[in-house]
Amino acid sequence: MGLNAGIKNKLLFLFIIPFFLFIALLPFMPLMEPDEARYSDIPSLMNRTGDYVTPRLNHVIYLEKPPLAYWVTALFFKLFGENEFSSRLFTALSAWGCIFLVYFMGMAFQDRKTGLYAAAILSTFLFHFVIGRINILDMPLTFLVGVAIWSGYKYFAGRCRKRLWLYLLYTACALAFLTKGLIGPVFPFAILMIWLAIEKRWRDIPRIISPVGIAVFILIVSPWIVLVQKANSDFLRFFFVQEHFLRYTTTMHGRDNTVFYYIPVIVAGTLPWCAFLPQAFREGGIRWGELFERPHISFMLTWILFIFLFYSVSSSKLIPYAGPVFLPLAVIFARVFRLYEGRRACNRDKPVNYAWRIPVILQSLLFILLLLAPLFLRSIAFGRDLVIIQSEKWWLLIIFPVLTQIMIVFLPGLIEKKRKGGWFLTVYLLSAAFFASLIFPAADFLSPYKSAYPVARAARENVPPGQELYQYKISLYGMDFYDKIRTPVVEDFGELGYGIKQLPPAERARFFISVPEFYEKCRNNKEIYCMTQYRERLAELKKAVPELEILWDNGAFFLVRLKCF
Repeated sequence: MGLNAGIKNKLLFLFIIPFFLFIALLPFMPLMEPDEARYSDIPSLMNRTGDYVTPRLNHVIYLEKPPLAYWVTALFFKLFGENEFSSRLFTALSAWGCIFLVYFMGMAFQDRKTGLYAAAILSTFLFHFVIGRINILDMPLTFLVGVAIWSGYKYFAGRCRKRLWLYLLYTACALAFLTKGLIGPVFPFAILMIWLAIEKRWRDIPRIISPVGIAVFILIVSPWIVLVQKANSDFLRFFFVQEHFLRYTTTMHGRDNTVFYYIPVIVAGTLPWCAFLPQAFREGGIRWGELFERPHISFMLTWILFIFLFYSVSSSKLIPYAGPVFLPLAVIFARVFRLYEGRRACNRDKPVNYAWRIPVILQSLLFILLLLAPLFLRSIAFGRDLVIIQSEKWWLLIIFPVLTQIMIVFLPGLIEKKRKGGWFLTVYLLSAAFFASLIFPAADFLSPYKSAYPVARAARENVPPGQELYQYKISLYGMDFYDKIRTPVVEDFGELGYGIKQLPPAERARFFISVPEFYEKCRNNKEIYCMTQYRERLAELKKAVPELEILWDNGAFFLVRLKCF
């Protein structure tokens, strides 16, 4: 790689494409329910109430997660206003930070080009692209856990053990704790100690314990713990026992308990690159043992397998939890494709065996079929309803992503043959273009059914100012975020249950009510505005009140006026 080419690739892989994928396109989709709306409403309420110690969701105490992400987002709200861009910015910057992190990992383990390939691959992993654009806590956690693990590795791998790496390990663990709790320090220390044991470096294991590092950790995390416990006497039990121990060991949240849950998550999450692996290994003649030196590969495998096994045996599983696994995977993939591209350059006259390219073809067909499906489906299941799909402009939205999937089958090989190189760059650019172009059909498809934004806009247009708006058996956090109105909730309290119990009785009776209490209010007020989801709930309302007028609906949500005589 020449100097000028290296500089251009560095700008492209580390700055230009990541900025476009993870920053520039953030505003083009409204906040999705419930996660993005939840993690937007909490920092919004922090700014409105001035209380940055006790998080509140829908105006009730919400102690499930620590506050670091809320604090950063609250700051961005003050700087850039309360909107989709500022809501997602911390997640996006964390995703970008992960890209730089794998660049340094690849460069340290092999060379600068491997680092650049790792950055490019992580940018265009399906998992990283999707989770890196959603306002949830898992991407900030992934970045901070990654920084902590890498700092510990750098401390033990270097000949001159600079203690600053050790202190950075503790600092990153503390920030990870303030992002999502105990998992922040558990992962880095467990992975590093297991790796040292595998490498038979028994004497190094006790050296991971640093009195100065512990002091740094305590100094960072203890102020919030002390303050929040002082303000909420039940915090320590709720946060550490219920939200850590019971969440991990029980099915209290009713989530998937399948042991093999994360295998398809990782396979799908590494698309499109995993589809090229058979081609790379077979045509490049790559052997596993030549990828990295033993300490490097054992470190990355320990990282991957520990997190995979930890969550696989957990009783609470969610797709975003797998985030930290994709960082070392990107570095391993980078080395594979770096070797493949180098060996293809020396064997361009070798006949191509197209059987090893079938996974790429199948992958593209799968993406194309998913994009075409709304054209042929009149309705799709959203929750309990079949919702009519409005696909009048769908062709215009999917033309470009479909074309990129067609081109990715043949164009990289054609470019390589014509220009004597450029295979990896072509796959990367096509993948980046495909993911960027997915934003617009995804927004068009999901916004009416997964976001409170259209409902909030309809409420502004149809509900008289000052009139109370009830949520009947639903709880859309985005209503408070978008319209800055507090909507009473009828019998869908869910994760708000703990905080509701802490409310004064009068406030609880007004904003969190049962179905009989709702109908009693309707009879007393003669007229009530409410919104609901699913036609069966609309039918419940029609059956219970003398007159119901649908003011607005989009097939999934309904805004109605109830008249009770």
